[in-house]
Amino acid sequence: MNTGIDDREGFAAFLLRLRGRGTAPKALVAAFEATPRRGFLSAQFHALAWSDGMLPIECGEAIEGADLQAAVIAALHVEPGNRVLEIGTGSGYTAAVMSRLAARVITIDRYKTLTEQAKQRFEALAISNVIVRQADGSNGLPNEGPFDRIVAWAAFDSLPRFLLDQLSSGGVVIAPIGPEEGEQVLAKLTKVGSRFEREDIGMVRLQPILRSVAMVI
Repeated sequence: MNTGIDDREGFAAFLLRLRGRGTAPKALVAAFEATPRRGFLSAQFHALAWSDGMLPIECGEAIEGADLQAAVIAALHVEPGNRVLEIGTGSGYTAAVMSRLAARVITIDRYKTLTEQAKQRFEALAISNVIVRQADGSNGLPNEGPFDRIVAWAAFDSLPRFLLDQLSSGGVVIAPIGPEEGEQVLAKLTKVGSRFEREDIGMVRLQPILRSVAMVI
């Protein structure tokens, strides 16, 4: 089996789906193309690297489907000078993609295993503008803002208004809001003065945000 051909075919199918949904800006496509997705997955899932389904990773977590990741990053409108906070490093893939669009990405996860693996992957790809940290992301990173963009890959049970204080003027947060069980609303919150403008951009099923860091893994 020619994995290179399989990978190219998978990426081409992914690109067609993005174009069909109108979420394929050139810079975003180039960032995805430059970031080898299978390198962030266990070997058994390489054939599914560009699929739209969630795939398991370490620590009982999962990597979101490529289409959802692309839709969220497109909606963030990451710009070259931006400072981005990502809550939920996971495999590190989305931070790697955003590193090609932003000035700096700070990505945090409660699991040390995931942050250590992500660091190794960034080093292997010579990505130097991502800072990875094991931290409790349930309150963002209150002492390190302001950020121009914040994205959360875990759901808050109510509107995370505290993130407003961590955003620069005109900054954007994208986060799922809703119950632990069932679907959550994927909300895009833009900071205007001292308030948010909210736009709901879809429905997702992601894990709830967990407080504290994991002590063992």
